Amino acid sequence: MNTQMDRRLFLKSSTLAGGGMVLGFSWMLSCKDNAKGVDADLPKNWVEVNGYIKIAENGMVTIMSPNPEGGQNVKTSMPMIIAEELDADWSRVIVEQAPLDTDRFTRQFIGGSQAIRQSWERLRQAGASAKYMLMRAASELWEVPIEEITAQKGEVSHSASGKKAGYGELATAASQIAVPETVALKNIEAFTLIGTSQKNVDLDKIVTGKPLFGIDYQKEGMLIAMLIHPPAFGMKLKDFDASEITSMSGIKDVFPVKTYNEAYEWQFFDTCSFMDSVAIVGNSTWEVMNAKKALTPKVEWEPRAELNVIKDFFGTKRPFVFPEGLESTSDHDLKMEEMSKQQGDVQRKDGDPEKALRNASQVLERSYTAPFLAHNCMEPMNFFADVTAERANFAGPLQKPEYTEKTLSARLGIPLDKIDIQMTRLGGGYGRRSYAHWLVEAGVISQQVGAPVKLIYSREDDMTSGIYRPTYRATYRAALDANKNVTGLYVNAGGIPESPLSANRFPAGTLDNYMAESWTIPSNITVGSFRAPSSNFMCCAEQSFLDELAEEAGKDPIEFRLDLLTRAENNPVGEQNDYDPARYKGVLELVRDKSNWGEEKPGVFRGVSAYFCHNSYAAQVVDLVMNDGQPQVQKVYCAVDCGILINPDAATNLLEGAIVDGIGNALFGSLTFKDGKPDKQNFDRYRMIRMKEAPKDIEVYFVQNQIDPTGLGEPAFPPVFPALANAMYKATGKRYYKQPFLS
Repeated sequence: MNTQMDRRLFLKSSTLAGGGMVLGFSWMLSCKDNAKGVDADLPKNWVEVNGYIKIAENGMVTIMSPNPEGGQNVKTSMPMIIAEELDADWSRVIVEQAPLDTDRFTRQFIGGSQAIRQSWERLRQAGASAKYMLMRAASELWEVPIEEITAQKGEVSHSASGKKAGYGELATAASQIAVPETVALKNIEAFTLIGTSQKNVDLDKIVTGKPLFGIDYQKEGMLIAMLIHPPAFGMKLKDFDASEITSMSGIKDVFPVKTYNEAYEWQFFDTCSFMDSVAIVGNSTWEVMNAKKALTPKVEWEPRAELNVIKDFFGTKRPFVFPEGLESTSDHDLKMEEMSKQQGDVQRKDGDPEKALRNASQVLERSYTAPFLAHNCMEPMNFFADVTAERANFAGPLQKPEYTEKTLSARLGIPLDKIDIQMTRLGGGYGRRSYAHWLVEAGVISQQVGAPVKLIYSREDDMTSGIYRPTYRATYRAALDANKNVTGLYVNAGGIPESPLSANRFPAGTLDNYMAESWTIPSNITVGSFRAPSSNFMCCAEQSFLDELAEEAGKDPIEFRLDLLTRAENNPVGEQNDYDPARYKGVLELVRDKSNWGEEKPGVFRGVSAYFCHNSYAAQVVDLVMNDGQPQVQKVYCAVDCGILINPDAATNLLEGAIVDGIGNALFGSLTFKDGKPDKQNFDRYRMIRMKEAPKDIEVYFVQNQIDPTGLGEPAFPPVFPALANAMYKATGKRYYKQPFLS
């Protein structure tokens, strides 16, 4: 592999105490010039962030993990990739969280289940390049060809002479070696660390309560801040009377906060629920909470006018509208139903689906809906900010610091190179912490009070101020001939304010006549990424409809799907299909075999589904029993094709968590609105899954192959919705078209 690096950008230092070296990697910016050059005027212990390696004289290796850790275990898995190619002794590796450095690293964020996939080759390259330099140093020291040098578990050796040296002994010499123009990566069969289960590197700290999360962050002189947001979407601040609370114990200041300036050009992840709020700043959380409780009734709000902004969609500037008005779910439902009856924007059309429907012996039509959903992260939103005239320092849990940094610079009037964001462990994310308006709020508050502050959202703040999973609706129509063969398929899907449609996914490509239409309805209720965005709904609608269609056709639901995929594999329709039918079939066949599908189990009702998203394939079988008229998931079988597994135990944990999360949202998750106000503000009304409602058993199976790793945090989430719905139909005789199923 071409390293795409040169000596100038392969930063090194041998100034560690007692010798050693630091190796930094900037493979994505190798063409960027440094006028002075790195070798001249190099700061001591300078490290360039993008997965760097530090080797001490005693052989200990420190590997920095560049991306935020949100429970998906990248802080363990990403360093494992580097350590594999480095041939480091994992028991002697220390992992540290890297700080944000947007000048040296270009994808330092988590989202879309892409962290491992998009860093796979680069992290391998980092380890392989460092190992080459250590081996080259040994080759020159021992005066033997490098081809005769081997490396294993932190030690370099030459078998013919019997010479050996630890990485620590060679580190200083290796730092003088030129960076290779190309580097050989290991054959997959030679992996010794990747594919083995390793404990989470933060495990001991987590179980012993060590400070890891943003809510734990403390700094001397730090004040606590809280906000009073508008009580409903579509409202703004009118006035408030703080005279009574300014004299309360510990209260330092009370003032209005504007999150974004009116003329500001929004970044992609700038989604703000409420532009105007009231900030309360004081000495302690308890004092500020009491002041907030006293002030809230004295704040006046008024309707907000339509808000028009320009948003940067990764280089493309587009207008974005937040309409005026106080919205209600009852109105949303009527609007979506009306839109579903009209022709949407045609996203794909194969053959003549209209003719197929006109000439059909039978047309099966079904509509599916899903409500807004709140993320409800275990750790409510919070962030530390210390903004001075010289620079701005931040610390807290955040998924997209790379993009938020640009927003902070524009809002606070501080250059990017004067902003520092330290990433703490996320106490839950899955999209919620991508939209960091609360970080901007923290910065504005700190700048105004001239002191370091930690902004804390209450659970009520978090649940009622967005960001939500959109509300959706999809209508399917299938044409069947006299022999119950499917001759055409039509799907019309949309939502408020986004559409969930992915027009080129299965079953596109399996039928001669197929059409997919999309539509949207604007809203001032702010939405954003929610675990497996849009797929978490479309999978349920699609796979529920296919199950019902299989029943109409008189076919087994798995065989029905496999027949469609065989058509896409052998004689696909269209050239835009974004899935691999062979891999899709692979997970269906695996879950069929492992679950003993077709085997009768007295009192057990089974449902199946499969889906492709985030570059991975997942299929699930749900075994359901009825207890006192209520469904209880007894067991879930899950088969996944995500390419090469880095850490099997961690991968299994991700899938188990996705399945439990999906069951809870499918059965109970819902947020509705009345005149712009959410109907639920805390867990006393927002129903979450209980421990006793989780599956009694989950079996996870992985397709074994040598395909580069793909997504895993999200792909297992969508399929459990329809697998559960299909099992509940078997148990109750009722089809489930509306989420949540137990509404």
